[in-house]
Amino acid sequence: MKFKITLLPGDGIGPEVVAEAVRVLETIASKYKHSFQFQERLMGGCSIDKYGSSLTDETLADCQASDSVLLGAVGGPKWDDPKAKDRPERGLLALRKGLGVFANLRPVKVHPALMEWSPLKPEKLQGVDILVVRELTGGLYFGFPKGRDIKDGRERAVDTLEYYDYEVKRVMELAFNLARGRKKKVTSVDKANVLESSRLWRQIAVKVGEANKDIELEHMLVDTASMRLITGPAWMDVVVTENMFGDILTDEASVLAGSMGMLPSASLGESTIGLYEPIHGSAPDIAGKGIANPTGTILSTAMMLRHSFKLETEAAAIEKAVDETVTAGARTADIGGKLTTRQMADEIIQRL
Repeated sequence: MKFKITLLPGDGIGPEVVAEAVRVLETIASKYKHSFQFQERLMGGCSIDKYGSSLTDETLADCQASDSVLLGAVGGPKWDDPKAKDRPERGLLALRKGLGVFANLRPVKVHPALMEWSPLKPEKLQGVDILVVRELTGGLYFGFPKGRDIKDGRERAVDTLEYYDYEVKRVMELAFNLARGRKKKVTSVDKANVLESSRLWRQIAVKVGEANKDIELEHMLVDTASMRLITGPAWMDVVVTENMFGDILTDEASVLAGSMGMLPSASLGESTIGLYEPIHGSAPDIAGKGIANPTGTILSTAMMLRHSFKLETEAAAIEKAVDETVTAGARTADIGGKLTTRQMADEIIQRL
């Protein structure tokens, strides 16, 4: 089978980890007789430097014409000026909107061999296998009005938290469908005791739950959920929440696995085009040193194979290779080892 993949290596360690993920995909292509056509484009700070825009119209069009998109990471101190007209993160938001990906899937599974690298006690990590489904194109990050002005002689900043019913309904239905293949439990996280948008969120969650009686539905306030993620994460199965809450909770959940470098993500919409990326940032402090953990990016390619290309056997093969690699004691610096980025990928490829 033939697939066209747009690579957006981005900034910092992004190019380093994407390069290793490409090597893994090339191994899969050779072993299973597929053809992956790669095209590389700029997005983020590197695109601002060259084109004056974090995401050009041409790059977005190329992504939209692809079968899938693999992203490294964007951002860094060089572009971290709050007064700048464009920032790397704006390109990421525009890309998500342009691709129509409305749900971000972030699996958090604790590998037994890495429990010692989590700040939580091992007994709290037993059985942790969470899938967070984060709404991706609504909420504070996209609402209007947005901006700064002077009112009554004072500088004022405004962000608008806005959701339409259909935005909540489609991400909620996806969460229920995903739960059906797991433990059949959905935890909907909101702030319905304070926010009107959360009351709409909960109202629609109830309606979707009534149409899916085989799935257990519970509601949880975001502050309680943030506490429970640390005090008793094993109770969670599929967690669905709005954009900003999901952004924060998934970064909190990443410490359960010992390192952000281990965790992948998939952003999905109505079409088969998906946006796949590790959950970590650009890590400018270690960029160019060749020590970044490529595992999250490699596991993101497994999600790509599963969700966009419907290649379950190939996706499972990558996940099995990663599991065997970690079990064997292969480690990059973030999880207590000395392997380089390339050497870690070599260990995974060897097991493929």
